[in-house]
Formats: sequence, C-alpha cells, structure tokens
Amino acid sequence: MNTIKDSIRPVFPFTAIVGQEEMKLALILNMIDPKIGGVMIMGDRGTGKSTTIRAIADLLPQIPVIEDDPFNSHPTDIQLMSDLVQSSISNGEVLNTAFINVPMVDLPLGATEDRVCGTIDIEKALNDGIKAFEPGLLAKANRGILYVDEVNLLDDHLVDILLDCAASGWNTVEREGISVRHPARFVLVGSGNPEEGELRPQLLDRFGMHAEIRTVKDPLMRVKIVEQRSQFDRNPQNCLQEYEEKQNLLKSLICKAQDILPEVSIDFSLRMKISQVCGQLDVDGLRGDIVTNRAAKAFAAYQGRRNVEVNDIKNIIILCLRHRLRKDPLDNIDSGFKVKNIAEEIFV
Repeated sequence: MNTIKDSIRPVFPFTAIVGQEEMKLALILNMIDPKIGGVMIMGDRGTGKSTTIRAIADLLPQIPVIEDDPFNSHPTDIQLMSDLVQSSISNGEVLNTAFINVPMVDLPLGATEDRVCGTIDIEKALNDGIKAFEPGLLAKANRGILYVDEVNLLDDHLVDILLDCAASGWNTVEREGISVRHPARFVLVGSGNPEEGELRPQLLDRFGMHAEIRTVKDPLMRVKIVEQRSQFDRNPQNCLQEYEEKQNLLKSLICKAQDILPEVSIDFSLRMKISQVCGQLDVDGLRGDIVTNRAAKAFAAYQGRRNVEVNDIKNIIILCLRHRLRKDPLDNIDSGFKVKNIAEEIFV
C-alpha cells in the first residue's frame, strides 16, 4: 500500500544534470554560504533552470526547527527565532524540536505584497488586543530557498522587498501603527530570459552571483540530456537509485564545507588583488569586493581547504562581477570576458 510519502513527486537528481556548470557551482556556493547573497540565473528558455534549482534543495541536510512554528525558528540561535519563540523560551517554556527538509518556496509571478510579506488582522488587533499575523511566503522561506522564476517580469517594488529581506535577514510588516517582525533568512534565487527584459542595474547588483546559461549546441550532449530526462520520467525510482551514491557524496562535501567555512582565511595580498580587479573594472560600490571574498572562501571550503588559493578566485570571479559592470551599448565584448581578462592580468 502506497503512503502519501511514497506518492510525493520525486525530484530530478542534481548530480544527473548534464552541463550548466556555472549555474550548478553558483548554487552550491550559495548553499555553503548563504551570505553570498543569492544568485541570478539568466538564460534561454528550456535550459533546465527550474529543474536545477529544485534539485539543489534536495541535496541539503535537514534543519532543526521549533515544532509547529510558522517561521521555521531555530531551537537555539536567537537570530533565527521569531519574537514569540524568544518570549516563550524567556518564560521558561519547553518547546519541542523537529527536523524538516530545507524549505524550497516558489514565488508566483502574480503574487501580491500581502501574499509575500504576510498580513496583520487589524480587526482582531483592535477588538481582542492581540497581534494576529498571517505569515506570508517570506516566513515560509526562512532558513531555506526562495525561488523567483521570471524575476525580470516581477514588479520592481516586490523585487526591492525581497532583496532587502535577503540582505537584512528580517521581514517587518507595519499597518495602522501595528508592527510585526520575523526572521527571513533565505537564499534568493532568480531566473529569467534576457529576451523578456533586463533587471534594473541597481537591482541586479544586489544579487551576489550572476550565472549565464546557453542552450547546448553539441548534438551528442543534447541527445544525452533528452535520454536522461526520458529515463527519469519513465522510472524516477531507478534514476534516483542510480545517482544515490553521487548525491550522497555531494551532500557530504557541502556539509563538510559548511563546517569548515568559519576557519577559511584569505591572504591580504589576494584581497588586495580582488579589490584591484574591481577598481580596474570600474565596479560601483564595494559589494563586488565583499561577494568575491566570500565566494572564494566558500569555494576553498568546497575543495576541503582552509586557505584560499589564486585558482579559487579565478573560478568564481566572473560569477561575482560580470553583472556589476557598467553597460556600454557600443561595446561588443562580453562582460564575462572583460572580467576574465583583467583577472588574468592581475592574478599572474
């Protein structure tokens, strides 16, 4: 007899995804260090953007939460607790702990601000004198992944809210003099097709990384991708068993990298060179420097090392800086090549 658990739709294994290495690396590094600031994935339709993003969540270890808490509050970390949980603990209440899969929340294109941020029931507040808060998608995504497909078609005001929450780690809802605040720490992943419009540069700059993906041209690779997808659709369990070992290996690599990340260091000379690259590329602000330093540390941790090497920086610098360059309509050089050329000059 099939249980509900057995009938849950299986997720295509991350390690079975062919190609698109840039996108996969950006997602893995954001899982290792969520403070990198999320990733924007731009590319052609039908290139597996959504499949890959959903697959990464399946790789992450379960997280401890306070049972029945709508904000996925952490049992011990105050920064990841809702105000209600904090006051309950202060009052000496014993709260049960449960383990859940890392939340993966899809933000629909037509979502309203109330649906995203949550709403305060004013009537209940006035009549009963209690803060009745209906949590939104940001509460559900706390300590997980918030995925926005076609982010370039989303209302700029909503994108602003998402980026502010992702940066601060908190969501505040205010209405009629009543204010409710809850933790909202998540990895923001946006995807889109550049043909349908670009994001404003100031919004694009707020994403930690930017991966560009193109349709595979090689016929042999295309056949391999189609066969793999057909095999999964025909018999998902067989496909999951086939990749179980690879999945477990990647899971353990990500867990190990998360553990050693606080110990990873980057030499002053390398930090100077990163800032030199940003200066020569005329990158506005210091976000580029900060993200590149963070991503280089996450990459070193992913390789199992506690010291950042030159090759770590070379592997991630394009992902961190290509979307921060000023666009020149007359320039026919791709921004990725620009970053690569300057980085090769400085990191000799």
